[in-house]
Amino acid sequence: MTKDLNVGDKAPAFSLATDGGERVSLKDLTGKPIVLYFYPKDDTSGCTREAAAFTALLPKFRRLGVEVIGVSKDSVESHAKFKAKHDLDVVLASDPDGKVVQSYGCWVEKSLYGRKYMGIDRSTFLIDPKGKIARIWRKVKVPGHAEDVLATAKTMANAS
Repeated sequence: MTKDLNVGDKAPAFSLATDGGERVSLKDLTGKPIVLYFYPKDDTSGCTREAAAFTALLPKFRRLGVEVIGVSKDSVESHAKFKAKHDLDVVLASDPDGKVVQSYGCWVEKSLYGRKYMGIDRSTFLIDPKGKIARIWRKVKVPGHAEDVLATAKTMANAS
């Protein structure tokens, strides 16, 4: 059962394997702002455009001290191929059992051509340096999204 997360809530803990053979966890990133974005599947058109947009803006996120992490249920091997094929720089974390996806409320019923199925709702969370959720984007539309997240991260950085 997923609970609805709201701005101001403590971000659910996570520790996930990444494409580079490392692990990334909320605990290890305490003190840094984090963009945690959930996407349905490696190497699909929308997910590729979203990862490319975050990669293009990564230098600006890094100047603000913001970590950017993409999460899907794909394997670390799939993530590594996806990154190599599209020259992506963002960290991609693997959540094969979907526990983190569920804890952030991103595992939802979807509908395609009248067929219902469960899948990842494209969502982004901006987590402040104290581990609290500063902003939530649900049902993300890719065009302009990474720019919107960056603008919000800048506002958060300027406020602290």
